Order: sequence, then C-alpha cells, then structure tokens
Amino acid sequence: WSNTYRARIREQLEKTGASCDWTRERFTMDEGLDRAVREVFVRLYNKGLIYQGNRIINWCPKCKTALSDAEIEYEEQEGSLWYIKYSVKNSSEYIIIATTRPETMLGDVAVAVNPKDERYKDLVGKTLILPLVGREIPIIEDSYVDMEFGTGAVKITPAHDPNDFEVGKRHNLEQIIIINDDGTMADNTGKYKGLDRYEARKQIVNDLKELGVLVKIEKHVHNVGCHDRCNTTVEPLLSKQWFVKMKPLAEPAIEAVKNGKVKFVPDRFAKIYYNWMENIQDWCISRQLWWGHRIPIWYCSDCNEVIASVDEPKTCPKCGSHNLKQDEDVLDTWFSSALWPFSTLGWPDETEDLKYFYPTDVLVTGYDIIFFWVARMIFSGIENMDMPPFKYVFMHGIVRDDKGRKMSKSLGNGIDPLEVIDKYGADALRFTLVTGNAPGNDIRFYMEKVEASRNFANKIWNAS
Repeated sequence: WSNTYRARIREQLEKTGASCDWTRERFTMDEGLDRAVREVFVRLYNKGLIYQGNRIINWCPKCKTALSDAEIEYEEQEGSLWYIKYSVKNSSEYIIIATTRPETMLGDVAVAVNPKDERYKDLVGKTLILPLVGREIPIIEDSYVDMEFGTGAVKITPAHDPNDFEVGKRHNLEQIIIINDDGTMADNTGKYKGLDRYEARKQIVNDLKELGVLVKIEKHVHNVGCHDRCNTTVEPLLSKQWFVKMKPLAEPAIEAVKNGKVKFVPDRFAKIYYNWMENIQDWCISRQLWWGHRIPIWYCSDCNEVIASVDEPKTCPKCGSHNLKQDEDVLDTWFSSALWPFSTLGWPDETEDLKYFYPTDVLVTGYDIIFFWVARMIFSGIENMDMPPFKYVFMHGIVRDDKGRKMSKSLGNGIDPLEVIDKYGADALRFTLVTGNAPGNDIRFYMEKVEASRNFANKIWNAS
C-alpha cells in the first residue's frame, strides 16, 4: 500500500499548494511509530485497560475480518418486517414478535418486553416454544425494548446483535452462535446448516408459513451497514477479540473539552463529541488482516502464559520455554493513528521535537472522523502525555459530488485533485474549496465552480 499510494498522496498535496516541511513526512508503519504503538499497547495492557474477550463486533463475511465503524458505509434499503407467532408452553396463549432478520431466530434465547408495557404484564415470566427449533425460551422485561417498534415484543439473540448482547448480559442469557464467519449457517442449525444466511432466510420464512406462525410481512426501510472495501453486508458476530476499556480513558477526555482545554470550531461539534464519548463502548482493536501493526502479545505453547512485550521475548517469563508464538491479529488502523500527535515526534523518547511541538495549537479535519480520530487522539494524548494534543479542533465539512453524495470507493464518484489542477490550476481548486461555504458545512463539488474560480483568478492576475 505504501509503495503504491505514498508518492501519489504527496504529489497531490504538493500540487494543491500545501506548505509543508517535506523532510518530516511520516507514515504510521515507520519503525519509530511502530515502536510507539507497541509501547502504548503494552502500557494499556499492564494497566488492565486492554483485554481479550467475547463481544459483538462488526464482521465482514467476505474478507473474514472484524471492522471498525469507520470501515462501514450505511445505505438505506427497502426490506421487510416479519411478524412471527411464538406460542406459550402448554397454553393457547402466544406472543407475536417483529424482526428484520428471521434467520437469526434460530439463536433466540428469550423474548423481551418493556416493563412499562401493560399489554404483556400477564405473560412476563412464562415460557415460549421457539418455532422451528422447539427450544424453550423465557419472556423477560427490559427497558431497552421500544414499545412502539413492531409489536413491542423483541426476540433476543445475544450472539448476533449488539443490543441483544447487552440485554443477554443483564439477564445472564445463553449466547448461541448460528452464523459462521463466512456468512453461512452453523452446524447447530439443523437442515439450514451450510446455507448462505440470505438463502437460509428464504427457507426459514417458507417454513414459518407452512407452520402457520408467520402472521404477516410489512415493507420496512432501514439502514444496512456494508464493508466499504467489498460492499458486503456486515454481520454482527460474537467473536473473541482484543478490546480497549474506554470509560476510564473517555472521562478525562470529556473533561478536557468541558473545561476549555480543547475547543471545537464551530462549537456545535462539541455536542457530537460529548454524545459519543458519554455513551462510549469498549473499542475492538484487533483485525484479521495480513497487513498492519502486529499485536504485541505472545503465547507460550508449554504453559499457556500470555506475554505482552514491546520487543519480541526470547523465553517465557513463567516457565522459561522458548516455544512462543505471536498473536496473528493486527491492530485497527485507528489505534496507531490516535497516537500521531506524539508518535511522530519520537515518543516514548524525550526528544527535542516532542518538547517543542507537543501540544500543537490546532487540528484541522473533517467532522466525519470526530469519533474515529479526533476523540481518540484526545484521550490518547491525555493518557500518554498528560495533556491534550491540541488546543483547537477546526472542523470542515465533507466535499460531496454534484448530487450531494459522499465520495466513496463503492460509488466510484471520487475526484482526483491532480486532474482538476491539470485542467484549471491549483489556485482555482483552492479558491473553490474555501469560498461559498460556512465552517463545518458540506460542500457540493461542481466543475462549473472550479471553472468560474479559474476565470476569477485570471482576472486578478491580469489586473495585477
């Protein structure tokens, strides 16, 4: 990747007229930065802020890797809402649930209703028989349930939905994985075993019809997350991954903005920052990719000791064995990016650059990465440098295409600035991007605007 794109990115920046000291060019995979990444990981691990555990993560069945939220593009799709009857055990009573994903019902372990919902008061605590499976599942109460969605009764599948996972933890429910990492149905799904998840959906819906428990189907428009690289629909999966405990890191980062140590411009973006940070979940930092920063964890094959080390250990500190194997996963790219303000200056060494340039005055960036980069730089700076990495965060909007769509690989609507510069010049492009728009607002990119900017620039040149 570096060999292919590094020179191209620099060429784009140079031709747009960016005033930079090019001798200070850095890449997050450079040796010094790689050391900083390993150092931070080990420090957080030793403080108990990094752990390995089973949680719901975003999973791409095609690429077979966990994904960060930044790697997911959401698109509005017209789907269906299936209403299914679950019968109460040894009774003529029943409850109807509504779901957008009937294939996951094979992993249901409960049906939840809101404790304020009077419609279901007499059913709470009773046992249901799960259609197609025959498993007994309880009816429980949980305030997570939206009484206005569907019937107000929600199937709970802790292994395949992040909200259900949290409900499951609160009620100590079983976690049943029924979809494999390649998007096919798992061995425990009976006759659906090995089917693609969407083929299984069709068969399950047909079987529910034949069983007489499919009450109705409604059209339902909802947002569907897709991997930005391959456009595959993301699958929420229960998976063993590495996580960062976020609440202890988020609290001082929230306070830094509240007390004015970091200011957002325009200040309305501080509300977005607070909303995310105050409701933050633990961060999944492991990725099943072949390229990136390897997780600095080694496993002893003889005594199963887990070793976190900045440098590769020669022997196991517990049993002295040389039979050590490094974790095969790599870190989320945002983990190394979060350290940028100090890793590029020689940290963990006390360099002159670090003393002189940290913290900087202002960060200029797009509002779409407040969560993924800005917030993570702030808490990483406070955690490792005892102060935020910058004083001001100047937010600009997103440059969209002429139809108002976000530029993306999947849409193929990106614009190479070099092509625009070759045709109209750098001044025309720069003038177009900095005029006619309020700070923090998106801008639609029209070639006609660039042409008008070129004509204006020509008049200025001619007049001077």
